[in-house]
Amino acid sequence: MEVEIGVLERVSNLVGSSEAGLKLLLSVLAGYPIAQIHRTYLYGRNANYQHLYFLLSGLTLGFLNYGRDILHPLSAVLVTYATVVLFRRSALSVVITFVFNMTYLLMGYYYVGTNDYDINWTMPQCIIVLRLIGLAFDLYDGQKPPESLSGDGKKVALREMPQFLETLGFVFFPTSFLVGPQFPLKRYQEFIEGKFGPSPGTPPQSVHAAVRRFLLGVGVLSVFLTLSQFTSDDYIMSDAFRNRGILMRYFELGVWGRFTLYKYISCWLLTEGACILFGITHNGVDEFGAIKWNGVENVKVSLLESATEFNHYILSFNINTNSWVAHYVYKRLKFLGSRYYSQAISLIFLAVWHGFHSGYYVCFAFEFIVMYLERDVRQIVKSNQEVSKFLQRPAVSLILTLLQRVYTFVFMGWCLLPFALLKFERYWLVFGSVNYVGLLFFLPYPILYRYILKKLLKTTKRD
Repeated sequence: MEVEIGVLERVSNLVGSSEAGLKLLLSVLAGYPIAQIHRTYLYGRNANYQHLYFLLSGLTLGFLNYGRDILHPLSAVLVTYATVVLFRRSALSVVITFVFNMTYLLMGYYYVGTNDYDINWTMPQCIIVLRLIGLAFDLYDGQKPPESLSGDGKKVALREMPQFLETLGFVFFPTSFLVGPQFPLKRYQEFIEGKFGPSPGTPPQSVHAAVRRFLLGVGVLSVFLTLSQFTSDDYIMSDAFRNRGILMRYFELGVWGRFTLYKYISCWLLTEGACILFGITHNGVDEFGAIKWNGVENVKVSLLESATEFNHYILSFNINTNSWVAHYVYKRLKFLGSRYYSQAISLIFLAVWHGFHSGYYVCFAFEFIVMYLERDVRQIVKSNQEVSKFLQRPAVSLILTLLQRVYTFVFMGWCLLPFALLKFERYWLVFGSVNYVGLLFFLPYPILYRYILKKLLKTTKRD
């Protein structure tokens, strides 16, 4: 055991990762042999055998990473299942499930959290919290008339109570409960029933798609490791960064932002590849009849890398969590009568779900402001016919696109500063290093810049 720990320490030091981070990466990679064993021996077989396999393999990975702390997420499952059974899938069961799981998670953050990004039992716990709350909602929606549900609601609503072992297998699915992705129980049930293979008992034809996603994940991980030689959280807070020229600081802020994004993206791509190998990502066929394996896609790399507005980042990054919040939080706030209220509450929920660090709340506050700014500017520009035509000219459109690429590249780094550095004294230090550019650019918009823009671009009637 001492030799193994020594090897982990040496390898983690070599790649510039923590030992906990390296163990988590190895656990993600372990999903591939786990998936291959299931494909070979269990796909389409007895459902209980499959549930048990997923439960045991998931708990094993959890124990290897977090030891006996894996009992925390297991306890959350037990209480949630008892709740939905005892209260008969009612609205009260949803409320109790929501309050209990969020309280349990926040207590975990309070007692074991530090001033850094923590890799401990609260990481899978935050994944499981959404899964369990979603389960309670889906059971509650399953009792409603189908015509009262949205399109997405009809797809995931549960008409029957799942078995306990089935629930455990779903929650601890080995390639999703450690770092995501999120998916509903309905998808898991269809997968267990063998609906995603070409014929009953035949594994899904997803090997090539899994290999492609794996290689993309390895490629992004390689870029992340390369960038780590030039930038880091410590560097962005250092005097060396602060003493660079202002344009170089903006550029390096953008590079640091990509470095931070790639840390998450590489992990998601690798775990998604393992999910694809299982075949649980089946998502119908495209217009050419080819099977789509993007059912739990968590990042759209091409859209992210070509982003010209922040909405592109939202549409391409952490997709499943955003979809979960949209379905279970945002759309259920329609009674407020304002999309801005619904969006604000959804972002507050996301911030609380992440923890107590002020950086989470500042980051999501910037997201709200930036999305408001971009949506408003788009409408103001669209209302002026002459300006709209001018911006559509090829040469002007090209210049505008380049400026938008620079804007998203630099300011994504700015918006990530609070999220990654967490503590006020850290991200405020870097805010000062780049002359508080984000504060000056975004915060005055609703009060000052919007008024000036509307004066300059008065609405003109269209022919």
